[in-house]
Amino acid sequence: MSFEALPDGWRVWNEEPSGRAILVYRPDVLDGGDLPDACLPTIYLTNGSRKARPGSGQYATDEWHVVLFLEPEIEAVAETYDEREAGAAAAVDVAERFVAGDVDYRAAYQVPREEYFARLDELIDGGQAAEEE
Repeated sequence: MSFEALPDGWRVWNEEPSGRAILVYRPDVLDGGDLPDACLPTIYLTNGSRKARPGSGQYATDEWHVVLFLEPEIEAVAETYDEREAGAAAAVDVAERFVAGDVDYRAAYQVPREEYFARLDELIDGGQAAEEE
């Protein structure tokens, strides 16, 4: 499975022959300079090790991980699958849940980024309001 079914706002940033993929949300808006560069919702699909040691992610495992980062080191969703196809489908599902407002991105933070939350609220709620009209 590839990523043709991504919901509006999500883009394939990179897809490697090994199967790893990076999806980003609204880089056209969130990469505009008014927020720190790190503030870009990103979904990683990888079979790299999840151990918290430098370089450990370069080692392939038998599992596929789907992780939604709100910025580096801030995970909102982390799921594991046995097959790449299931992981790819789950990555699309996480993207759909995100744009539907079903991911509580505030809960992932110890120190809130209110400007970032306001921008995400505007993009997500604004998108839903436009669809309802």
